[in-house]
Amino acid sequence: MLELHAAFLALVGGTELFFAALALLNVRHGAETVAERAQWVSERLGVADTERLVAYQRAGTGLSLLRSVVGLAVVLLVLYSGLFGDVVAALEGVALPPVARGVIFFAALVVVARVASAPFSLYETFVVEEQFGFNQQSPRLWLRDFVVGLVVSLVLVAIVAGGVLLTLELFPEWWWVGAWGLFVAFSLAMLVIYPRVIAPLFYDFEPVETSDLRDAVDDVFERAGFDCEQVYTMDASSRSSHSNAYFVGFGRTKRVVLFDTLIDQMDHEEIKSVLAHELAHWKRGHIWKQLASSALRIGIVLVIFSVLIEQPWLYEMFGVPETAYAGLALGTLWIEPLVRLSAPLENRLSLRHEREADSFAVDVMGSGSALADALANLTSENLANPFPHPLYATFHYTHPPIPDRIRYIERQGDSGNADGHAGEAAG
Repeated sequence: MLELHAAFLALVGGTELFFAALALLNVRHGAETVAERAQWVSERLGVADTERLVAYQRAGTGLSLLRSVVGLAVVLLVLYSGLFGDVVAALEGVALPPVARGVIFFAALVVVARVASAPFSLYETFVVEEQFGFNQQSPRLWLRDFVVGLVVSLVLVAIVAGGVLLTLELFPEWWWVGAWGLFVAFSLAMLVIYPRVIAPLFYDFEPVETSDLRDAVDDVFERAGFDCEQVYTMDASSRSSHSNAYFVGFGRTKRVVLFDTLIDQMDHEEIKSVLAHELAHWKRGHIWKQLASSALRIGIVLVIFSVLIEQPWLYEMFGVPETAYAGLALGTLWIEPLVRLSAPLENRLSLRHEREADSFAVDVMGSGSALADALANLTSENLANPFPHPLYATFHYTHPPIPDRIRYIERQGDSGNADGHAGEAAG
């Protein structure tokens, strides 16, 4: 048993230590590179105060590290103090069906996790984001979002946990197959439910109708060969001045969402280039490829779970009654570090898709200048780190670093322009 405890602590603690070291290395590398390339950062990205950018990265990283360390310490304390085993034993004494006990268990975990993270969220919002001019929330709005978010999380957890535990009870040998189907169905459903039900609980969405912006949107849709009537602006400025845009859904449910902050910070050509990039994820089938990749990953994880929860040592380590929901929780502690360490495999697919989307946007716009300017604008407005450490980017970045993307886009644009001029000359 001592060997198991040593292996567990090495895996969980070692993984946390590895990612903490990566985060510190990333901040240091970013600060040094920003200082070396201060002129490029100022002239190309439009960041007038590079020290402010570096300070924002340091503040965010420091808070994230503190949150991770405290979280791990609390988890280990709960496990090794016997509190976790006592809670499971008490819950097993409740006269409810096993599935209901499991749903209560996971709902309680969500509540505890949300409440425990609240001080960090408050500090991030009203100290870090406030200090750097991003926060637009009042304490009352933050509390309202916290409560609504907690309720939504509880509903979703009850559905997923209840479904998984039910399949485990009905099909003990092959439960992971049913759970896999449930996760795939849930992922597809969320593509429709999130934009239509969940997101409107937090933000107001206004359709983009007859206007210069709508004309710009229709123009890029026509160029991309894309049909979508549902184009909305979202009042992101009610919470933060960060900017973004996204595409979500499929079939008749697909919609494009533009942050109002994005509209304020960019001209129409830049907005069109961002839209063209987002539309590429649909036109090139990236959404379905990502879903397939996610389904494969979830299937592998569930197979590992099916083996783990059958091991008596998983429960004996912390004196926990052998029950399905406790096994899933304990198994997560072993599997989560492995998922984090395998992130580069998942990120490779996303990186390739982002390259394809950038190329698509250049083709649609006929030039890469607007998209390159848009990316520079986003980096400047959001104080994003333009120079992540390569190893940090390998584990965390689903998009290529901004300087790499700008170089790639400008090369694509030059290549496209060259081909176009050559064609005109030949004609």
